[in-house]
Amino acid sequence: MKVMARDEVERQGGLTLELRRDFGQEVISTLKEVLSEGRYASSVIGDALSKNPEWSDRQRALFSNSVYDIIRYWRLLWNGLGREPSFDDRGLWHVLGAYQIKKGEEVERRPEYRGLSPDRVKKRLERARMNRAVRESVPDWMDKLGEEEIGEDWDDILHSSNTYSELAIRVNTLKTNKADLRKRLRASGHEAVPVEWAPDALVFKQKFNIFRSPEFQEGLFEVQDPASQAVAPFLDVRPGMKVADACAGQGGKTLHLSCLMQNTGRLLAMDDVEWKLDELRKRARRAGVQNAETKLITGTKSYKRLKGTMDRLLLDVPCTGLGSLRRNPDIKWSLDAGTLERLKELQKQILISYSPLLKPGGKMVYATCSILPSEGEEQVRWFLGEKNPGFELVSERRLRPDKEGFDGFYMALLERCKGS
Repeated sequence: MKVMARDEVERQGGLTLELRRDFGQEVISTLKEVLSEGRYASSVIGDALSKNPEWSDRQRALFSNSVYDIIRYWRLLWNGLGREPSFDDRGLWHVLGAYQIKKGEEVERRPEYRGLSPDRVKKRLERARMNRAVRESVPDWMDKLGEEEIGEDWDDILHSSNTYSELAIRVNTLKTNKADLRKRLRASGHEAVPVEWAPDALVFKQKFNIFRSPEFQEGLFEVQDPASQAVAPFLDVRPGMKVADACAGQGGKTLHLSCLMQNTGRLLAMDDVEWKLDELRKRARRAGVQNAETKLITGTKSYKRLKGTMDRLLLDVPCTGLGSLRRNPDIKWSLDAGTLERLKELQKQILISYSPLLKPGGKMVYATCSILPSEGEEQVRWFLGEKNPGFELVSERRLRPDKEGFDGFYMALLERCKGS
């Protein structure tokens, strides 16, 4: 089912054209679940689309874009109203109206908008341009931290993090190649373009319900951001190796590693959450991956026997996810400074706990989808400088949303010295 891109939706009419009470109420209910109850936006939006199968392609796109944008500009929109955020229906309807005003749409006379003054909202939104944290709609602590850690580049990174993410996939080279997949997709009415620096990536010009496509059902591709696709090749794997993905999650990078290993050798996917490994196994079957096995981590005993056995090790560690704000704007409102500190300690523990799995001469990648040096470069310097003279840095790479146009990522390739 084709879903129009944002610019198409807006050319054919925005919320003013569509805003029946039931449609607006669905937006409001979704916002409550995400911002008040702490559920992932992508999951709640998916649920809402599933229970409204009668919606047209235009309505589906309009709904998704509106919810994501309101979450993205949550602070700015409330500033435009001159009020503190709340989750009562009247306040959320006014936020919906402020969002329409921000987009330049006419706001209809309707009971839900009683007391909303477009002129006052416009003036407050204009004044907000002078305050970066309000303009880009982030908490003050996050804005301060970004400036401290990143410096003058923070402006560009923060602004780009509020741009709209494109739908990107990774070609499954175990089953097809980029040229053949593009032909099949084009025949289905979906134009996809390559990404110069990501050899297996394709980006769609228009969004659509990709998970219903026959190409997805056949396992010809996986949905994966191009920046995320840069991690597995950075590990320098080869066919026949013993490779561990120690924080595998649902397996996006595990499946990519299998492609690079040509479905040979041993690929061990580990995680401490069972349902994520269940999803990984399902994805592996669809992709035709045969060299991967999963292992549930319940404590250090789960992997101690693997000490010194691995040729390669991937540590795609838990992090703030601040590199993925374009796709996951709700992170801005679920994260706090205390969570960041806990995550940094966990990252250090993972480095110390899993690095002994490598053979002497083996290599590992430490990766994080964060734009903060304190979760990237600084963690690697800490690991090398204080704890592990037996490792050395081979190379590192940072991808930024304002430069490459996709997620922000950091990755470091480390080698265990022979004889260590």
